[in-house]
Formats: sequence, C-alpha cells, structure tokens
Amino acid sequence: MSSTAASSDRLEASGLEEQLEHYRTELTGYCYRMLGSIFEAEDAVQETILRAWRALDRFEGRSALRSWLYRIATNVCLDQLQGRQRRARPMDLTEPKTADTALTPPLPEATWIQPVPDERVVARDADPAEVVVARDSIRLAFIAALQHLPPRQRAVLILRDVLAWRASEVAALLETSVASVNSALQRARATLSAAQMTDAGPVQPMDDEQQKLLARYVETFESYDIDSFVSLLHEDAVQQMPPYELWLRGPSQVRAWMLGQGIGCKGSRLIPTTANGMPAFGQYRPDGSGGFKPFSLHVVEISRGKVAGLNFFLDPDRLFPLFGLPPHP
Repeated sequence: MSSTAASSDRLEASGLEEQLEHYRTELTGYCYRMLGSIFEAEDAVQETILRAWRALDRFEGRSALRSWLYRIATNVCLDQLQGRQRRARPMDLTEPKTADTALTPPLPEATWIQPVPDERVVARDADPAEVVVARDSIRLAFIAALQHLPPRQRAVLILRDVLAWRASEVAALLETSVASVNSALQRARATLSAAQMTDAGPVQPMDDEQQKLLARYVETFESYDIDSFVSLLHEDAVQQMPPYELWLRGPSQVRAWMLGQGIGCKGSRLIPTTANGMPAFGQYRPDGSGGFKPFSLHVVEISRGKVAGLNFFLDPDRLFPLFGLPPHP
C-alpha cells in the first residue's frame, strides 16, 4: 500500500471514530434505559462500537449510521437481558417497613436500579426540548417501570415514546412488521399503566422555590435538625436505601430512622451534583477521627414544592468516582 493510500485510510478511520464517538452519549442513555445500570450501559456501548468497527466492511450505507448503531446496541442489550431478572427499587420488591425494623443483609448489586449522572446520558449539544424529554425519561421511577417490560417491548417503547422513532423505523431495526411494533407498543403502555408505579411526576425546571427547598434540605440535614428536615417531606414521602430492601414511608418513619438506626449520619456534609434528571448530593459521614468518608449518594425527588422521594444509594466506592465526587468534602 502506498504511503498516500495509508494516510487516506488513517484519515477515514479517524473520521469514522469521531462519528462513532458523537453517538456515545445518546447510545449510553438508550442502553441505560434498557438495562437499568450505567456500568452495564457503558459496557454495552463499548461493545456496540467494537461490533460496528468489526462489521464496517458490511455497512454499505443503506441505512443511516445512527440507525445502524441503534440496531447493534439493541442486539447487545437483548443479549445481556436473556434469562436475567429485572432490576428494581426496594419499593418494587417489598411492602414498607417501620423504622425499627432490623436491616437484612444487603442484596447483590444486580438487584437494583442504579443512578446515573445526567452528563453521561444527556447530550450537552441537544435541542433544549430534547434535553427536557431526556431528563424526564431517566427518572428512577421511569427506569424502574421499564424493567417490568419484556426486553423487546422495552426497546419498542423507548424507541417510539422516548426517542420518537417512526413505527416503520423501529420495524426495520427489529426486523419485524409495523403491525408487530404497534402491537408491542400497545402492550407495553398497558403494562406500565397496570403496574401503577409510584411516581413523583415529571421533572420540573429548577426555579427559585426548588433552590430554596434544596438549600433547606442541605441546611437541616447537615445540622441534623430532623424535625425541620422532615417538614420538607410530603406526607407519603418514601425513603429507600439500596442495597438494603427495607424502605420507609412518611415523615414520622423517616424521623424515627434518622434518630434511631440512622443516627450515624449526624454531622454529615453534603456536596451537590445531579442524577437521573434530579438534584443529588454526595453524603460524607464522620469517620470517627475528625474527618469524613464517602457514605451515600442522595437522589432527591421533588413534587409540588416538597420532597417526595429520598433515594440513598449506599455504594460510595463505585458511585462517587462515577459522579466526580471527591474523596473528602
């Protein structure tokens, strides 16, 4: 091969690599909705890009690169989901307990819906209207609801209702008929409706009232003024703590937990971030020697001016680096 031809091949490869990377974020968002795990989603996207490279000689431009990548990503996700139990939230598995209920051993990581940093799955250069839809469709409640669907129905619903693909496009991707796609979509919508998943409602744009609410959240939690803290909660607010299946409902139970089994959180510090289109905080608990150690990621669901959901993810070793949170506050 001449040096000119080799140089041209390198340029073409470089251009293709740039195009593939351009779709990484939205593909990660798609795979996260399919799988419920950001770590599995990123692995799936990496596998998608590798398969795309390997099959490049068979890609003849008959379909757009984006559609081709989504077809590969869908097949990767369907392969991963074969014979696997769905991921869930504690409230999807058991009835609420009381604050004096002893914690049972933690369940495996694969049991749970994982939180995701917004920037990993929402493209920064997307249209503002698309950003709103993207953030709304990565809410924990919606991701948990999706897990109730068989994998192919899950793919159909995401492609049609979240990404707004035409039925004919989805049919081509799944190599099936438009009638089959429409039927799968109808069944998927009915399943989600019948599941009656508890939901704090659509993500609302951050405004002054929400900012004030979050400032009070930080102030009352860090000062451990628990009476003031629970005054920020809805009457039916939920507290969940994966990897433990125990969950609580109502301010009185949250208060009893914070002043009982959760008293070790007294004196904690919070650092703000975002997760699943919602405000979030890295919690650093006192380490007993005058310092602080990473303890929990709070993902806060807000509805109608109050806190509707407290999601405490107790996996700091994996989640704090993922969210760019420092080892110390």
